Amino acid sequence: MRRLVLVLFFVLAVSSLAARADDHPEWTTPLTPFRIADNLYYVGSRDLASYLITTPRGDILINSNLTSSPPQIRHSVEQLGFHWSDIKILLISHAHFDHASGSAEILRETHAKYMVMDADVPVVESGGAKDFAYGPKPQYPAAHVDRILHDGSTVTLGNATLTAHKTAGHTRGCTTWTMRVHVPGEPASQLRNVVIVGSWYVNPGYRLVASHGKPASYPGIAADYEHAFVVFSALPCDIFLGAHGMYFDMLAKLARMPRQGDRVWIDPDGYRRAVAESKAAFAEELHKQQAEASTR
Repeated sequence: MRRLVLVLFFVLAVSSLAARADDHPEWTTPLTPFRIADNLYYVGSRDLASYLITTPRGDILINSNLTSSPPQIRHSVEQLGFHWSDIKILLISHAHFDHASGSAEILRETHAKYMVMDADVPVVESGGAKDFAYGPKPQYPAAHVDRILHDGSTVTLGNATLTAHKTAGHTRGCTTWTMRVHVPGEPASQLRNVVIVGSWYVNPGYRLVASHGKPASYPGIAADYEHAFVVFSALPCDIFLGAHGMYFDMLAKLARMPRQGDRVWIDPDGYRRAVAESKAAFAEELHKQQAEASTR
């Protein structure tokens, strides 16, 4: 029940691009950065997640967040003892303004290579103007993409490899990232499966089906969501993360970290519950829209 209430709050409060960042202080309130696994760190705010993956050949950053976020992310990276200039690759969870608006600035400062899922490339390169729900006005500074990713693409730097899973619906190119990591204190040979969920929410105003003369938000959106949940259900997960801290109860887990240590992030049961609850919420919304479309 608690998670369902949080999901409803999240959808209503933060999923619309009409929402202003200053209406949601948790997006911009700094959070002391912390380690999740040997080479995986959280460098985002109290809700907008950004992750640093460190390697001997440079670092990977996932999510640039708001246009105001790069200084906060940089401070977190440097607070951990790493160098901003060592970021060689920038990735995102999806092309909405709360995860991709800072990309142009981070690319300018670090000269990193920007790698984005195929269907989200036109969106980030137009500054959000080509987003199916929130265009045609630009939403954030446009940024050039250096490498177009596809479902199953891998991104490797040094000793770290991430896999991009296309979990479309929330955006056409919504991306869920997976990788394997070692958790401090566990046997050196034991690696844990990390899942960083891009998003599984149906935003207000999304049309999953054609209704009353209006087409679906984009052709195949409902099928994309259904496929995404097949992917989510199949992914092995030990460490459950996401594009927003609230996806995986980050603040509650962080509060337990002094007692439980790094193992607090190991939450396969929480991941399975979240997948099931989000899938049920999608199915309910789809059924509601289908029923409404059948009425005259």
